[in-house]
Amino acid sequence: MLHELLLALVGYTGDLIIDEREHHKSLGIHLSPDATVSDQRSFKLASDISFIDPSERVSYECFWARDLIDRLITLGFYYRELDRFATISRNLSWVRSADVSPLDRSSELSNPKTEKPSVYRRAIANGLVEILSVYRSAVLQIEQKLLSETIPILATVTQGLNKFFVILPPLYELVLEIERDDIRGGQLLNLLHKRCHCGVPELQACIQRLLWHGHQVLYNQLASWMVYGILQDQHGEFFIRRQEDQDVEYGSSISDTSEKLSRMSTDDTSLTDWHLGFHIFLDMLPEYIHMRVAESILFAGKAIRVLRNPSPAFQFQDAVYNQQTKKGSQKIHGSSGHVPIQKEPLGVKMIGEELLPQAEADKIENMLLDLKESLEFHKRSFECSVDSIRAVAASHLWQLVVVRADLNGHLKALKDYFLLAKGDFFQCFLEESRQLMRLPPRQSTAEADLMVPFQLAAIKTISEEDKYFSRVSLRMPSFGITVKSSQVDLPKTKTYIDGSSETSLDGWDGIALEYSVDWPLQLFFTQEVLSKYRRIFQYLLRLKRTQMELEKSWASVMHQDHTDFAKHRNDRMNCSISQPRRQRFRPMWHVREHMAFLIRNLQFYIQVDVIESQWNVLQSHIQDSHDFTELVGFHQEYLSALISQSFLDIGSVSRILDSIMTLCLQFCWNIENQESSQNTSELERITEEFNKKSNSLYTILRSSRLAGSQRAPFLRRFLLRMNFNSFFEATARGVLNVVRPRPSLPVLNQQ
Repeated sequence: MLHELLLALVGYTGDLIIDEREHHKSLGIHLSPDATVSDQRSFKLASDISFIDPSERVSYECFWARDLIDRLITLGFYYRELDRFATISRNLSWVRSADVSPLDRSSELSNPKTEKPSVYRRAIANGLVEILSVYRSAVLQIEQKLLSETIPILATVTQGLNKFFVILPPLYELVLEIERDDIRGGQLLNLLHKRCHCGVPELQACIQRLLWHGHQVLYNQLASWMVYGILQDQHGEFFIRRQEDQDVEYGSSISDTSEKLSRMSTDDTSLTDWHLGFHIFLDMLPEYIHMRVAESILFAGKAIRVLRNPSPAFQFQDAVYNQQTKKGSQKIHGSSGHVPIQKEPLGVKMIGEELLPQAEADKIENMLLDLKESLEFHKRSFECSVDSIRAVAASHLWQLVVVRADLNGHLKALKDYFLLAKGDFFQCFLEESRQLMRLPPRQSTAEADLMVPFQLAAIKTISEEDKYFSRVSLRMPSFGITVKSSQVDLPKTKTYIDGSSETSLDGWDGIALEYSVDWPLQLFFTQEVLSKYRRIFQYLLRLKRTQMELEKSWASVMHQDHTDFAKHRNDRMNCSISQPRRQRFRPMWHVREHMAFLIRNLQFYIQVDVIESQWNVLQSHIQDSHDFTELVGFHQEYLSALISQSFLDIGSVSRILDSIMTLCLQFCWNIENQESSQNTSELERITEEFNKKSNSLYTILRSSRLAGSQRAPFLRRFLLRMNFNSFFEATARGVLNVVRPRPSLPVLNQQ
């Protein structure tokens, strides 16, 4: 009887203690799958037992003994089931499948009967083996004690195994839930973390041990990802995944994924990984790991991948640069034109230096090793270590992008060309292309036609030492409108490739710049960033073109006036003709001056109050920050400030500004066409529309929503320049409060 009981306690049944489930199966009786945990306990005393013990023949004592034995042998059932789970989970037969071809592996994964392996379940199984070994030792100790001494059997067994009644049943329920819901990876860690919060110290210690084993796998994956940049996750259990894994999971074809990756601006694997390679898989992210921490882990691993896999072209350029530095070349250094961001220049010591020194990699590995050796998971320590590792990766990525790749020089180049800081170049370009832009662009040759004035302007204004100009290229995107042949018959809308539309001047509004960016600057200058630069450039170029046309129209009118005056002195007979003409042109000069006044102040506001002030803020951030992600955030704030303070993100204001520029150009062309036409009705219409638009602009900008907010801190200066003599305020008040007839041109004289 003793040995039957002891064997049953370690999962082996016999004649006296049977497995009721196997007994029913042999008789062809199947148990209900909906049975509760207590119903599934199948170890029972055989029903045909005629004795228990000679000293326990009294019926009450016999009943008590049977009940106590039934209670004890349930521990054997729990032990057997836990051992079965541990044996299955620790099976390493899946390792042999690593040599199977991808086609065979995909067929195995598609077979629902094939159980997917799990390194996390294997780790939990190792923890269960530890707990079960303690249980087996307790059973062996009881056996030795009973064989050496004459003591009550059931009382001794109950006393020795009493603590396992609060340990094995919850563990069995845990295993059932894991198998039923196919819990693995981060979900398994999350389940164990929740079960740790219980009021039984013995059970809490056991589950914490299981969680420790699970965290060992997590730390190994973190070390592989954050030290070497390698994603070690064969079975999809880590909360960081490759993007193509998600695409396949949600039914996207491999060709779609390849097409998405082919749209990248470079073929470098590191850049592909940075932009589209990896993502956070929320289903496998444990709830006790904050999303911010997971994003830091994702960034650190991606940064390490970039640092450990530099582009071959960049390695060559870096070597050439270091050689030039060693020779003491001053030519390129003098042409950079940017504020130095490092007290010590890049010298010979950086030649051959790794982007991620081994000492830094060892530092990261030691941080993770300290977490791994801790017996308990401390959330605060974990988050601090992750933040420290992220800071190390961000610092070295900053060194790569800012120092070695000369980020500040490229930012200065983008400011020069996309933000029109090189005003002499664009003034020359617009003058050279002025006659060309008077004609509608030909869709097939418009870009080639613009290259001639573009190159002429470069020859006249760009020095040979400007090493960034070669990266700038002019583009004329296709436009979806039929351009009118007349300068005054302008289309009202224009449609870009992306489907957006706005009030248009003519087909030349699509002029854009492109900037060639090498590795690793694509990490910083993404396509989204460059598209913002292009948007600002098109707005500024249009504004400068309007300002130039207003100046040219003034020069044209003055030239014609001087010519008429000279003819008048030589031929007194034509006095009756030239004098009315001067009177007719005088109101036009006032209108042109009003337009030029508004355009000049708007241009000064954007170039000085907005661009220069924000540029200085960005430069101070670059000098103070040594974190790549901080720098990306500062640059995004810089671009957002440029767009918002230039009112490009306010539809009503941007449409009014577009209309004002359109009216200014129409006005200029009409003045030059007055030689052949005596009709001033078109000029009166333009003048009236300009007055309405300019007054509406002033009314909107001086509203408390804009002028009184921090959105545009220098807007009040712009309004002060516009309304220095209260002309705009008085005119705007009249527009709002008085319904006036359409004014004639002489009314436009500004007092």
